[in-house]
Amino acid sequence: VQLRASGGGLVQAGGSLRLSCAASGRAFSGYVMAWFRQAPGKEREFVAAIRWNSGSTSIADSVKGRFTISRDNARNMVYLQMNSLNPEETAVYYCAARSGDSVFQLAHRVYPYWGQGTLLTVSS
Repeated sequence: VQLRASGGGLVQAGGSLRLSCAASGRAFSGYVMAWFRQAPGKEREFVAAIRWNSGSTSIADSVKGRFTISRDNARNMVYLQMNSLNPEETAVYYCAARSGDSVFQLAHRVYPYWGQGTLLTVSS
């Protein structure tokens, strides 16, 4: 499995950005695709996840209503649309994947596949 995150950059507070994750290496039927982020000096934290088959999602409370996760099965792509960004959300954003469970897994340690990360900087 290979995951490649892209789309990070510099955005002003209140702005929007969309991250992309290109997935390859296998068929992802039955998988859960997720986004995590890690700010300097902090633990990696869950942001959002989506089931590849059904499209059902789980969104962290801290970003609910502002962030949306989606996928394009035909293109093997996962997206994270981020709106109303604030400086505290400056972090490296990672896409991750794991074989699906009945319950969304929020702990980064249980995801075996990771992309390289893409840096988002939100300026005040």
